[in-house]
Amino acid sequence: MKIAFIGTHGVGKTTLCFELAACLKRLDVGVDVVKEVARKCPLPINRETTCDAQEWILHTQVAQEIATAQSYDTIVCDRAVVDNYAYMVHAVGRRDALETFIAAWMRTYNILVHVPIVTPPSFDGTRDTSVVFQRRIDEILRELLDEMGLARLELDPGHRDTWIPAVLKAAGLPDHTPQLDLFNGLGERSPR
Repeated sequence: MKIAFIGTHGVGKTTLCFELAACLKRLDVGVDVVKEVARKCPLPINRETTCDAQEWILHTQVAQEIATAQSYDTIVCDRAVVDNYAYMVHAVGRRDALETFIAAWMRTYNILVHVPIVTPPSFDGTRDTSVVFQRRIDEILRELLDEMGLARLELDPGHRDTWIPAVLKAAGLPDHTPQLDLFNGLGERSPR
């Protein structure tokens, strides 16, 4: 199973990836996280990005997903290729040659989880803090998802505490380990 948290920058995708991976490990699911690759890009990112930079990010993302899937049954991705493409579209416009590949690759994700904008982006040494840029990327991303006909789980911006349970439900998994039910019942006595 491949689950991707998608959305603009500064919305908490990375935190959610690790929260979900921890829950899956407690459920005895073999899982690893495909971390965001943009921060490792040797070329400009954010509003200064280029076509070359976004192609590097997109192809590195795909390579990481392929490599991780060889060792784990479940992978949680911090972004999907359509996220990277949204930044490219913003910077240099659409690229027909890439869109066919991106649309096909997007079908490899079992669950897409769109993380909403709840707060403005905070500076972390790399992240762009422009609210206008943050919102524009989210708009482009939504447009691309709609055009490609990609279903996604939309997280409720007003209820952060429901996000991980919603993803587990979408994946058909319980929100707690079955072993807890066994242990919780040990102290109870059956009626005589």
